[in-house]
Amino acid sequence: MYEEKFPEVDQVVMVQVKSIAEMGAYVQLLEYDNIEGMILLSELTRRRIRSVSKLIKVGRVEPVMVLRVDQEKGYIDLSKRRVSPEDVAACEEKYNKSKMVHSIMRHVAETSTCGTTLSDLYEHMGWPLYRKYGHCFEAFKHMVTKPDEILDALRRPDGSGAVSDEVRDALVKDIRRRMTPQPLKIRADIELTCFEYDGVLHIKDAMRAAEAATAESGGSSSEDAQVKVKVSLVASPLYVVTTQTLDKDKGVELVDLAVAAAGKAIEAKGGKIVIKEAARAVSERDDRLLAEKMEKLAKAAEEEESGSEEEDETMGDVDIEKTALQM
Repeated sequence: MYEEKFPEVDQVVMVQVKSIAEMGAYVQLLEYDNIEGMILLSELTRRRIRSVSKLIKVGRVEPVMVLRVDQEKGYIDLSKRRVSPEDVAACEEKYNKSKMVHSIMRHVAETSTCGTTLSDLYEHMGWPLYRKYGHCFEAFKHMVTKPDEILDALRRPDGSGAVSDEVRDALVKDIRRRMTPQPLKIRADIELTCFEYDGVLHIKDAMRAAEAATAESGGSSSEDAQVKVKVSLVASPLYVVTTQTLDKDKGVELVDLAVAAAGKAIEAKGGKIVIKEAARAVSERDDRLLAEKMEKLAKAAEEEESGSEEEDETMGDVDIEKTALQM
């Protein structure tokens, strides 16, 4: 994946455990062409070792720190116990980015009809982008919207383009298919109540104030203007305030602004707002659970309404004349 054949000392890399021996565990460095390394038993944990199988298992993929590298003999000593939680997070992020880049370039090379190889792509495009952007993944993100700006700057030693037009088109198509960001759904759950005269109208006005808050916030960009906030009834007095955006922080900010606008409007009319759950990103599962909840509440309301109608009909069957004679 990388231009360097061996990792540097103190670098955290991702490995896969291949076997466990008396001295330690033999692993493959996934980012460095699967070259072999070893985690000594003393470097597995800071605690006393009671069972090696509980600490490390064959097939497991995990981050480790490089202690020593002997390029001539091919020895790489690694440590698991010296890796901090921050190192784990950074290593996993880097590895996932590198894996995505490698997958895209491998697919382009395998489907190319002009004989382009994976090593050729790395040499003339991948590694130059790593050097320029810190990581090729960052360059690929820019290529989603501005591919020419990135690729036109890459040249071979003879001055020709880094890749052919066929490879270029295939690369951009694959990058856009895999890396185009998907909008996040941001949601806040609130309760709105107002027991004043025309309280229902006051709640509707508060909902409108929340939805208008985005436009009144003065978003400077066209993207800000396109982000809309919607307020929906779940079951009185519960409402949800939602929006969809590519920027999570911006989405949370807009929903918070809408909730504040709704609170201000309803409290001005003597009503009350209660924030049940603050603005946060929600998944498809969360949406599904909300839809199921709304369906159950709607069904319960229908059953309650039909029950009250049956009671009314029963009361209408009283025989007034018979009742009068009995009296």
